[in-house]
Amino acid sequence: MTRASLSATFIAFLVASSLWPADPAGQILTPKPPPAARINGPTVYGARPGRPFLYRIPCTGVRPVRFAAQGLPASLHLDPNTGIVNGTTPDKPAEYVVTLRAANSKGKSSRLFRIVVGDTLALTPPMGWNDWYTCYDHVTDTVVRQAADAMITSGMADFGYQYVNVDAGWATKPGSKLPELSGEPRDQHGAIRPNGRFPDMQALAGYIHAKGLKAGLYSSPGPRTCEEFTGSYQHEEIDAREFAAWGFDFLKYDWCSYGTVAPQKPTLADYRKPFNLMGGILRKLDRDIVFNLCQYGMGNVYIWAADAGGNSWRTTGDLGMEKGSRLPGFYSVAFQNARHSSYAGPATGTTRTTS
Repeated sequence: MTRASLSATFIAFLVASSLWPADPAGQILTPKPPPAARINGPTVYGARPGRPFLYRIPCTGVRPVRFAAQGLPASLHLDPNTGIVNGTTPDKPAEYVVTLRAANSKGKSSRLFRIVVGDTLALTPPMGWNDWYTCYDHVTDTVVRQAADAMITSGMADFGYQYVNVDAGWATKPGSKLPELSGEPRDQHGAIRPNGRFPDMQALAGYIHAKGLKAGLYSSPGPRTCEEFTGSYQHEEIDAREFAAWGFDFLKYDWCSYGTVAPQKPTLADYRKPFNLMGGILRKLDRDIVFNLCQYGMGNVYIWAADAGGNSWRTTGDLGMEKGSRLPGFYSVAFQNARHSSYAGPATGTTRTTS
């Protein structure tokens, strides 16, 4: 957790506790971006060698904007009209310092941007949208496409939001009375099947990518997800390869029914096992997939998650389920993360300890 996010949490605490007066008029106090072109977003980006690369330069200002880049590796290409960089990362680990430029009728902007080709993804916190608290397990292909559209039209993408993530509800649900959810959980080759609400997962990821955004997906190391949709238990590698073939860039991996597989009193090794397995598989894929561990903070996950291949991990229960007293329950999540701030930062592949 950065100092800035801690400050934002503190300000939110002051407002919620009436120590800081809220705006009486109910106005939006965030200033509008200036009309001149201004490049936003991170200044560093991590990618593995020889993998597909996609990055939309976040830029505010009056459209149209014309983009340019100096120092891009030869295998990467910039569309000067959209600001989307795509291609394949170089085969050898190296750091590339690129100068990004944007110009419109009101002004111009430039920024240094480091592309670090190595073994570490998510060098800055992934920013985006997840459908869970909007749709729960009723999500559809149409809703996800609409979210991708809104990421652009709302201007969120111009500030660095890039992930459009599908949560639980996309796979088949054995035994469901709804025809669009039922059906065989896997095909004749053992690959996981999406349900009728998602007719073409590869096309969905392609739609998101065409906007310069990233596509995220959800599964469980258990036989079923928390909502009884098909999970990845004993099919971890074939599922991971399928997710990559579809074109997804992010995987949220939720403990859920793995509790029926793990021992009744799990040890630290038991907590780590399914995430070590999936993390090792993802590292070897020919596509970069950011790995999110969703296991509710068990076994002090913040200590070992990076070593398991994780790029982000939750440290508490569900945000919307946490109990509170004077303050809403989600504040306890922020306070707990603040206590674990020494573990925040890009994954290093080694377990970090406090002094």
